[in-house]
Amino acid sequence: MKSIKLPTPHTILLIIAGLVAILTWFVPAGKFDTLQYQKDSNSFTYTHLEEVKTLPANQEILENLGVKIPLEKFTNGDIGKPINVPKTYTQLDPKPQGFLDFIKSPIKGIIQSSDIILFVLILGGLIGVMNFTGAFDAGISWLAEALKGKEYWLIIVVTTLIAIGGTTFGLAEEIIAFYPILIPIFLAAKYDAIVALASVYIGSSIGTMCSTVNPFSVIIASDAAGINWTTGFTGRLIMLILGLIICILYIFRYANRVQKDVTKSIVFDQKEMIENLFGNSTSNSHTLTGRLRIILTVFALCFVIMIYGVSRLGWWFEEMTVVFLIGSILIGFLAKMKEESFVTLFIKGANDLLGVAFIIGIARGVSVVMEQGLISDTILHYASGLTSGMSKGVFTNVLLFIYSGLSFFIPSSSGMAVLTMPIMSPLADTVGIGREVIVNAYQYGMGLFAFINPTGLILASLAIVKIGYDKWLKFVIPLVIILTVFTMIALTIQVYI
Repeated sequence: MKSIKLPTPHTILLIIAGLVAILTWFVPAGKFDTLQYQKDSNSFTYTHLEEVKTLPANQEILENLGVKIPLEKFTNGDIGKPINVPKTYTQLDPKPQGFLDFIKSPIKGIIQSSDIILFVLILGGLIGVMNFTGAFDAGISWLAEALKGKEYWLIIVVTTLIAIGGTTFGLAEEIIAFYPILIPIFLAAKYDAIVALASVYIGSSIGTMCSTVNPFSVIIASDAAGINWTTGFTGRLIMLILGLIICILYIFRYANRVQKDVTKSIVFDQKEMIENLFGNSTSNSHTLTGRLRIILTVFALCFVIMIYGVSRLGWWFEEMTVVFLIGSILIGFLAKMKEESFVTLFIKGANDLLGVAFIIGIARGVSVVMEQGLISDTILHYASGLTSGMSKGVFTNVLLFIYSGLSFFIPSSSGMAVLTMPIMSPLADTVGIGREVIVNAYQYGMGLFAFINPTGLILASLAIVKIGYDKWLKFVIPLVIILTVFTMIALTIQVYI
């Protein structure tokens, strides 16, 4: 019997957007009141439906509203986005999303995610210019020779470094930049594209899942829960180390099988296509000249500067895009390209990632449908009520799965933190556990679902590698099950010790 082939990522996301639009006809519309700190006037803006009023920024106001967060978390800039105010959910008149709303959603999503899309396109242009120089081929040939017999170090180093990026500064969307560079290296090491994809994507996923000092998840979530982010740090660090070991061993097991027998590859039927797409430098002889070494150094520095800027200088997509644009121009000069050739190659490279850019926009369109249909807060309201009357162990694990489910609708870690923590964190007080457990459940729940979340980054990643979602699920589902059981045990131990 022939296996079922899933549609393209673009179609999968459009189907999801359509289902969410249908959901708005059945799920009641509703909203929480919101509170946002205004630095200029040192005041709070309180929004109830269409009514907006200004409140003085003091601790008494927060206590009266049931927001158990220290005032300094707002005044020092830790919490800049509007937060939901507990026990203020109001059911509203239904706002079902019709066919026209559904059709408009991907367009609105593309507009809202234009910064990420431009980043991806400029990256594609840089890759197009680099491919022409021959620096990739020469560097990969050299690396393949240097790692002969020690190819497993690729998996260890790449997965670990990206996990460190994930746990420290939330390396996530930026990983899209690494696939075109790393996949040829893994192919040269006699691995398949799944191993390359797994080392990068799983590294990022386990790192962000077990964030230790990530300002976009653990710090903002702890602030919104009213606790210091260092509370629970040791437990999260242990989870990161053990989780990373599990992931590396899992990738190892598959990689060794493929290296010994290429027919065991999940993407064996795509082997020739993927090698033609990314190049297979092992079959040719390339000399790593001094000029090519300089070009590779400039290329590598683009990533070093990007990572430093994001982690230390507060950069985001605008600044990262500028770095890659300048890098591509410098490489064009170093390679002595003519202006017309440079522009042609740059545009062709950008065009190669246009499909990925559309996926990012369509995925954002799913969120647009939910926001317009006013069902996100309703789902959060009912989810928070599911845990009443539960024991500590059951409560914590149910919350883990609630957060996994919510991440389908709210894939942003910072957005999830500010929207849910003021609602969820007080539940810890009712069952007698620390609020850091809620923060952990939020991180682990979102992280576990991120391995397969179609509204997250996985479909965009798969589009670059040209691998179907069904093949990724076949590879990663056993790992997700292992990590889920491991996480449930860890959370249960945590609440009883």
